[in-house]
Amino acid sequence: MILHTCYEQGPIRPPSEARSLLIRPTRNCPWNKCTFCHTYKDSRFQLRTVEEIKNDIVAVREMADRIAEFSWQLGQEGHTNDAVVSFLFSSDNDHRFDDPMRHVAAWLYYGAQTVFLQDADTLIMKTDDLLEVLYFLRGKFPTITRVTSYCRSRTASHKSVEDLTRLREAGLTRVHIGLESGYDPLLTFVRKGVTAADHIEGGRRIVASGISLCEFVMPGLGGNRWSRQHATETAKVLNEINPDYIRPRTLLVRQGTTLHDRMMKGEFQPLGEDDIIREIRFFLEHLNGIESRIASDHVLNLLEELEGKLPEDKDRMMGIIDRYLELPDEDRRIFRLGRRQGVYRRLADLDDRQTYLRLREVVDRGILNEPERLESYLYQISQCFLP
Repeated sequence: MILHTCYEQGPIRPPSEARSLLIRPTRNCPWNKCTFCHTYKDSRFQLRTVEEIKNDIVAVREMADRIAEFSWQLGQEGHTNDAVVSFLFSSDNDHRFDDPMRHVAAWLYYGAQTVFLQDADTLIMKTDDLLEVLYFLRGKFPTITRVTSYCRSRTASHKSVEDLTRLREAGLTRVHIGLESGYDPLLTFVRKGVTAADHIEGGRRIVASGISLCEFVMPGLGGNRWSRQHATETAKVLNEINPDYIRPRTLLVRQGTTLHDRMMKGEFQPLGEDDIIREIRFFLEHLNGIESRIASDHVLNLLEELEGKLPEDKDRMMGIIDRYLELPDEDRRIFRLGRRQGVYRRLADLDDRQTYLRLREVVDRGILNEPERLESYLYQISQCFLP
């Protein structure tokens, strides 16, 4: 018999929240019009009641207590360690434990310290309601040290610094914002629902409150038409905000999105990956006077090692880009294939001769030795990546 749990989870979370407990105060996205996004397509936004959210937190507490009981039964003295996780995740126990129970077990295994509030814009809740949730969550799990959430810039720009400060004092430690671009014509084209001024105002208010701010940017979003403007204007906006983190997440034009429809009609011409890398270099050049950390922690980013602290690591990061662009054409194709297949993570991985020769053989095969076919193959692989 499966131990069913009344605990709701949303569809996505940032890569940096892989070890976080997922709590869902809101469902879907209140805007849901961005042409590049497919995550909440045909889904209605809903604010869950404080009582519903608390019931989920109570359910997680009960699951955690049940896992502790299993631990004692296994002779592990209440600890969620390798033995307990192996027991819960064993295929022999598929009939006993559902995914929410295993999610909680994994969270306990990693220390039960971080929580991510879903879905797309938790801060759209009334401040007092969110405060009640945060205090209740901390009360049930004193081990929590970090609570994070997505938020839209426009929502943040309408929250007072005082309210944001109250949220920080209640335990909200970090906010993730999908800035995407700072170029107004592009923001209008992709129906982002914000302006560069909204981005700046919302970001500054979060920074002023003491909440850690992470801004996601989307290399390639400007396509051939607006690549330079996208890079420079996005950098200008970030220079005005000085967020703690800047996380590039390279554009993937997903099938089923409005942007894909526009691409098929010729209204949007995407950049090739090498041109996107050139755009990122141009973007980095224009980041000035800030102390943000660049974190390239998404599978869609070709150069995962492009990470560092500004301003001290700026030259090093641009050097990584230059090394990639200076590779022979064949080596760049091989690296791209290896990266998309999950084989390569750093440029130095090209030095693995055995892997290099295997990938070169794949590239040289008839089906991939033409640039158009290789591009199509890599694009189809990328469609399988999570948002």
